[in-house]
Amino acid sequence: MTEWDIQPRATCCTGCQQVFADKQAYHTLLALTPTGYARRDLCGTCFSAAERTGVLSYWQGEFKMPAPPPPDPIQRENAETLLRKLVESTDLNHAPARYILAVMLERKKLLKHRDTVTDAQGNELLIYEHAQSGESFTVPDPHLRLDQLAEVQKHVAELLAPSAKKPTPEPPAVTAE
Repeated sequence: MTEWDIQPRATCCTGCQQVFADKQAYHTLLALTPTGYARRDLCGTCFSAAERTGVLSYWQGEFKMPAPPPPDPIQRENAETLLRKLVESTDLNHAPARYILAVMLERKKLLKHRDTVTDAQGNELLIYEHAQSGESFTVPDPHLRLDQLAEVQKHVAELLAPSAKKPTPEPPAVTAE
């Protein structure tokens, strides 16, 4: 099983430890290490001097100071929190739901697709970055067929339904072709 470690964007350069200023350009290098994925966020100076061997993915962004979130008196299940739970889950049956949720959040511009890579087993991994927090998400591509979408969308809708009304739904049986 692959562990999906969600690594947030750093608030300072991982090279020189300088705190990023609001609207400062930063460079992100994602590498696969023996212990998992390692993310490095670098300022322009450190990026030009950085070692780039073994880099799996690269992107550039603009650092935005996060606004403090207002306290939410009632925690509601939404697409983002559900995706976070499913990404942390090792249940392979939730792969189609993770993929659909990531695409939904990408369309809402909450996630940005940064890269698509292939892991050692030949599986395609979609790499997303959260638009506000800068967290990295890796979502395996389940290669859904059109005839499977309705069932997966129904499953996601059941997962997003208010918890008082829903039993725990079983994930649909999706077969790879």
